[in-house]
Amino acid sequence: MTWDPDAYLTYADERTRPAAELIQRIPCAAPTRVVDLGCGPGNSTALAAARWPRAEIEAIDSSGEMIATANAAKIPARFFVADIATWSPQVRYDVVLSNATLQWLDDHHTLLPRLAGFVADRGSFAFQVPRNFDAPSHALMRDVAARGPWAGKLRNVRGIHVHAPQEYYEILRPYAKSLDIWESEYLHVLDGTDAVYRWVGATGLRPYAQALEGEDRESFLAAYKARLREAYPERSDGVTLFPFKRLFVIARR
Repeated sequence: MTWDPDAYLTYADERTRPAAELIQRIPCAAPTRVVDLGCGPGNSTALAAARWPRAEIEAIDSSGEMIATANAAKIPARFFVADIATWSPQVRYDVVLSNATLQWLDDHHTLLPRLAGFVADRGSFAFQVPRNFDAPSHALMRDVAARGPWAGKLRNVRGIHVHAPQEYYEILRPYAKSLDIWESEYLHVLDGTDAVYRWVGATGLRPYAQALEGEDRESFLAAYKARLREAYPERSDGVTLFPFKRLFVIARR
């Protein structure tokens, strides 16, 4: 799957706010080493660098396009192309951070303890993932995918994996001295035509869109866009309201 940094940054402020709230709540005043897993175009890494200017910061992402954009932003960090699923550093970090990335990886019961193992004593493993996959934005995506002539091609599209807060407590409790877990629902106020479509088109819709070609792709996207317009109508003042729930976890070692 390929990523488009420009599309992702269309709503940069809205996408970055959860990362800011997560980073400010991490109980680590002066870390020596910080890593940002799934850094994207570097928006979360920049926040980490601003909070901990003396830390040595590394950031990884599986997308070369995202890493190129992050490097161009001149953020004081070292950026690498790497896959979180196989990433295995030789050192431990005072902060292991991940913003809106881990939902793309499966088997959190194995993945999260492994990532927590890269945290130094008294350090923190902190992540945020979307938890809005039952919202119309995603439920309609799955419904349209299952109903058209494209259904066979979309049956095995890359899934998204997020558990309930209580499940993350159970997964991480054996590896943490303390756990801070909470949810927030944002009401994003988006400008422009088909605003929710443009938001989802940069993230959750990409596996579906990239699995199709030609007329199938255009017809699927048009059908999905029409359903979104019904679920998220543009208001008379030109904005669209988009409720969006996110789950936050900070596990202190």
